[in-house]
Amino acid sequence: MKPSIPKGTRDFSPLEMAKRNYIFNTIRDVYALYGFQQIETPAMENLSTLMGKYGEEGDKLLFKIQNSGDFFRSLTDEELLSRNATKLAAKFCEKGLRYDLTVPFARYVVQHRDELTLPFKRYQIQPVWRADRPQKGRYREFYQCDADVVGSDSLLNEVELMQIVDTVFTRFGVRVCIKINNRKILTGIAEIIGQADKIVDITVAIDKLDKIGLDNVNQELAACGIPAEAIERLQPIILLSGTNDEKLQTMRQVLAGSEIGLKGIDECQYILDHLDGQLTNAIELDLTLARGLNYYTGAIFEVKALDVEIGSITGGGRYDNLTGIFGMPGISGVGISFGADRIFDVLNTLDLYPREAVTTTRLLFVNFGPQEADFCMRVLRHVRQAGIRAEIYPDAAKMKKQMSYANAKQIPFVALVGESEMASGQVTLKNMETGEQQVLTPEALIDAVK
Repeated sequence: MKPSIPKGTRDFSPLEMAKRNYIFNTIRDVYALYGFQQIETPAMENLSTLMGKYGEEGDKLLFKIQNSGDFFRSLTDEELLSRNATKLAAKFCEKGLRYDLTVPFARYVVQHRDELTLPFKRYQIQPVWRADRPQKGRYREFYQCDADVVGSDSLLNEVELMQIVDTVFTRFGVRVCIKINNRKILTGIAEIIGQADKIVDITVAIDKLDKIGLDNVNQELAACGIPAEAIERLQPIILLSGTNDEKLQTMRQVLAGSEIGLKGIDECQYILDHLDGQLTNAIELDLTLARGLNYYTGAIFEVKALDVEIGSITGGGRYDNLTGIFGMPGISGVGISFGADRIFDVLNTLDLYPREAVTTTRLLFVNFGPQEADFCMRVLRHVRQAGIRAEIYPDAAKMKKQMSYANAKQIPFVALVGESEMASGQVTLKNMETGEQQVLTPEALIDAVK
């Protein structure tokens, strides 16, 4: 029987790893540029840390880890015969694989609070696990690339996170639209139409405007039990268009009676004003953006790729009480998360990987025999000291076989050393793309390959 891997997991080939590392390294470099520091937390956490933090659905999606040792000993016959999976798991599973990077981060902040200087700017790039039904684009093991600032209420953090997003996608060469909204604006909207409990229904319906048209949106709102006069008051919001400034002006009038709504407008205004003329990509106020409503309390962001049909490729927002779940209230934070798997798909679709990011070896020395190999090894040492990725074919195999190896690995240059080269202390360099050959000293060889 052929070996296989669990559903919803993947192997990554050398080429895929080169591409993934290009993505992670780019994100890592930009995070560091803005003063963020990297942390890592264990793959497994105590279940007491994870349970109850993601709602009932989330609890079901936690991968639980069986205790080592004889855990049956502590169970009664009655418990074993009950066949109650949840209860039994609680008895012999004390650990689980992390579901996201946010809860472990909250645990980290509480556990290490005495060592941390606030505001604490951390980033984390690690895999997470979900016992989900695998489907296209949804995996049981995948990476998250999070950055958060905790312990500061300043909106400059939001401004800088948007600059980070802009810088990362500019480096990738991907055109994006950054969408921004504010939870307080959404709360204000629900407040002024007297439908505070219907905010999720309202945003879900408004979000479909470009797909189903105004009349259908209004019908959907009515079907959710929203009265006609409230729907009437929603019209200027549903039909909101124009520049960011025009939208903010309209919303100031619409939300004139809501203190929280106006505070949300002020926050958006501040972020947009400070980013004006600073970004390569477009940033747009989008009132239909509602990301994880029960979680965020201020600004919310989402990033859409413009040249590929795919869901959101980055998201985030401001939250008020990250560490409250562990009994340490009052720590506000704001964060973003890049969707590495979706970015991987976007860069593949648009073929945007720089050549040097995906080619591994740049120079292969052909092996003609023991003496030639000795000569090559001496040159190789200097080539590698110069920072050039190079290798020698380990066996004196047929020339055709060695050249096939170079082609399969997409190695751009091949070095040939025979009797005449050894006599003159030189190397023949072949450019595999053009077929052009030149005889060079080792120093000139290094310059040519570089």
